Amino acid sequence: MEMSKGLLIVTWICRIVVAIILLQTLFFKFTGAEESKYIFSTLMGAENEWIGRIGSGLVELIAAILILYPATNWLGALIALGTISGAIFSHLTKLGIVVKDDGGLLFTLAIVVFVCSAILLVIHRKAVPLVGAYV
Repeated sequence: MEMSKGLLIVTWICRIVVAIILLQTLFFKFTGAEESKYIFSTLMGAENEWIGRIGSGLVELIAAILILYPATNWLGALIALGTISGAIFSHLTKLGIVVKDDGGLLFTLAIVVFVCSAILLVIHRKAVPLVGAYV
């Protein structure tokens, strides 16, 4: 798809922002940082928190890689949107906006990932199988 320079810039900004946010959270998930343990033990129970941390970390890693590769950025955006929707839902229903006195930072980052991923999906909707045939 041929796009204007402005749209190309928006696309790259969204891709980089989403990838940076997803990749930087991996350190906390994979090392078992206190905040990550708290979040996933609250959501899954203490005996399963590591499954949630590692599992969501792997999904986010895959999404970040796919989002940076032009041919698959729509798929990365779709995976990121799905994953982050779960995070937002968890904040709104079980965790709260503020987690462990973070001032709402994690929730804000989740909203940024959601918005940027949605923008990418709209821009690259023609590349999405089944959807692209109808737009």
